[in-house]
Amino acid sequence: MAKRYFLDHHSACLIAAIFLILNMGMRAIIADHDEDRKLFYLGSLPQGEFSPLSEHHNILADVLEGRWCIKKCLERSLVEGKIILCGSITGDRDAHEAGAVGSILQEFNAHTIFPFPISTLNDEEFSRVESYYISTKNPKANILKSESIKDASAPVVASFSSRGPNSITPEILKPDVTAPGVNILAAYSPISPVTTEAKDKRLVKYSILSGTSMSCPHVAGIAAYIKTFHPVWSPSAIQSALITTAWPMNGTTSAYNDGELASGAGHVDPVKAVNPGLVYEAFKVDYIMMCNMGYDTKTVRLVLGDNSSCPKDTKGSPKDLNYPSMADKVEARKSFKVGFPRTVTNFGSANATYKAKVINTNSHIKVEVNPDILSFKEKKEKKSFVVTVVGQGLDSVDAPLAAASLVWSDGTHSVRSPIVAYAI
Repeated sequence: MAKRYFLDHHSACLIAAIFLILNMGMRAIIADHDEDRKLFYLGSLPQGEFSPLSEHHNILADVLEGRWCIKKCLERSLVEGKIILCGSITGDRDAHEAGAVGSILQEFNAHTIFPFPISTLNDEEFSRVESYYISTKNPKANILKSESIKDASAPVVASFSSRGPNSITPEILKPDVTAPGVNILAAYSPISPVTTEAKDKRLVKYSILSGTSMSCPHVAGIAAYIKTFHPVWSPSAIQSALITTAWPMNGTTSAYNDGELASGAGHVDPVKAVNPGLVYEAFKVDYIMMCNMGYDTKTVRLVLGDNSSCPKDTKGSPKDLNYPSMADKVEARKSFKVGFPRTVTNFGSANATYKAKVINTNSHIKVEVNPDILSFKEKKEKKSFVVTVVGQGLDSVDAPLAAASLVWSDGTHSVRSPIVAYAI
């Protein structure tokens, strides 16, 4: 049974994390006397050799602690030479130190490097193995070599990945995009042990790593790649290209129903990002609106790196920033109307006409674009428009999020911006 590759994100790096089409996993087999039942693709012991399967409980310790394979509850005489069932993601090292030859773990959705063969199962799969163990007089199992499986459910944002909304500036949607961040084959220090277990002396040049430390380098590399095609583009122009060409994700695969607050605009597409068509670009002067957010002149100067000052009559709101996405926090169970002024720069064909299309399946909001046609006569020409979102009925519990997309298309380019209203 295939497990998913999950995603991680970090809004400071613009990102959440991309999917991987091939899923690696250990193949666990349990046997009941003369019957082999192939259950899971998830961990490697010698093929054809089955080891005793054990769920170790020390009668002197708390049963729950024993089930979690806590070190003080594992007796070497009962564990040695066996594959141990551990209802925890942290019981592998203690089981290994106690002499187990392998372990089957519960509730672990990201692969990592272990000191000995491991099979990781979700709750349902783990329960099936437990049922086999309980109902069988001499339960046995084997953990075979990893296999690659195409995962049609990808991409999926991991449950442990932090979500929006943006707690500092609610009008700026975070995360922006997703990028590869889980189960990445990455360079590794050749003088550092591959695991934290004292007995594990293996040294490697590459290892499997997960986290924003994996997502950020992917996005940084893609940004550098875009820069080779557009040397004079600003950081905001590159960010715009990443966001408006991202591949939208299926928000229904998340158990949290968090949609764009988990994945942003979707996961990055380096090839399309090179030629986005239209670009949303923000400049230093646009960030003077920070003066309306409680920042003083001293702080604004630190951010902008110049001698900017907060004028007495500063106007504007973060939602007016020329950002590729559009978001706003609204009052729960109240009607609302929000406007997002935006300006795009043409980096596509010199003579091009873009038509606006709103993709909206949410009954809580209506979206209008004015004007809905933008005609360009030359490259780098700018055109402005306003997106108006009208809605009601959002509830922080039952319907906290309403999302749509604006797509500008000239028949060649599709410039997509997520639109999000939420009451969280």
